[in-house]
Amino acid sequence: MKFNYSVSFAMIWVLVGLSANAQKTTVSINGNQFYLNGKPTYEGRFWQGNKIEGLLMNSRMVQGVFDNLSAASADTFAYPDTKKWDAERNTDEFLAAMPLWKSYGLNAITVNMQGGSPFGYGNFDFQNPGYNPDGTLHTGYMRRLDRILRKADDLGMVVILGLFYFGQDQRLRDEAAIIAATRNMTHWLFDKGYRHVLIEINNETLGQIKQYDHEILLYQRVHELIDLVKGIERNGYRYLVSTSFPAQIPPTQNVLNSADFVLFHANALRDTQKYIEHIAKVKKAVGNREMPIVINEDDNFDFDSDSSHLALALQNYISWGYFDYRKKGITDLKEGYQSIPVDWGINSENKKAFFNKIKQITGVK
Repeated sequence: MKFNYSVSFAMIWVLVGLSANAQKTTVSINGNQFYLNGKPTYEGRFWQGNKIEGLLMNSRMVQGVFDNLSAASADTFAYPDTKKWDAERNTDEFLAAMPLWKSYGLNAITVNMQGGSPFGYGNFDFQNPGYNPDGTLHTGYMRRLDRILRKADDLGMVVILGLFYFGQDQRLRDEAAIIAATRNMTHWLFDKGYRHVLIEINNETLGQIKQYDHEILLYQRVHELIDLVKGIERNGYRYLVSTSFPAQIPPTQNVLNSADFVLFHANALRDTQKYIEHIAKVKKAVGNREMPIVINEDDNFDFDSDSSHLALALQNYISWGYFDYRKKGITDLKEGYQSIPVDWGINSENKKAFFNKIKQITGVK
């Protein structure tokens, strides 16, 4: 077979950049909008006078690759039917549910390498490291992550990939290991050819050593890791990256100067007025920068109210993310997406209310 020399150099570079996965979905940013494959998300869509185009309607599904490597607490997260924990079953059931989530109009999910608290709040007495202590990639976690990313790519969904979580970052032995894990993950994503991934360096960066054990994950220095990811390119492509802030802390200028988009959580803002005020603080901090703003954790629901957190986010052109866990005293496995073990279906009243509202907002048929 003769080589067709009419193929452009641009096309050659595109072909070189793709992996055997035959990547289908590319996320990009244009101003304050997210684009998928060159078009704004929910193109042309408005809901109750609010522009939906360019937003990420997302859900916190952080436990997709979860495992507990602690023998002492091995039975803590056992499935009721088998009386044991099974990380592969968890990912299998996650994958089976993904097309259902997409069918309701959800276009993004958050998955964390070190998960989230399986108790809702508080992250202790188990080991969910995501990496080896030196920052090399853990084979089991990466195999499960690869399956999720491949499925999301096929479905045309964005994955907000969180690298570190408080209560588990200490599983990496030192700052050099945190840096190595960040670099290794970025190169792994390139090797796989995935372009539908937004990187969240860590969950709720803080200003002092408290839940986090490594100073480079505090907001004074986390921009170093953001810049590390941004500095790794292949064929003119790099990953879009940010870090998330807790509800009490507006994004800091050093992070805003480096980040591609804004991430913050709103679950602690129970009072509606405080929520409105915090949104104003975030937007003031962003100032004249043109960048998307995303909430990817909020457990304030009341979806039918015009003053719900979801509705107020949309009124401010902010993407909104659902955070659901089994609250104290709830034992029904159908409740919650963060509590382990997880039922990844849409079968609790909270889940149904959220997904039905997303379907209404996005206008999917």
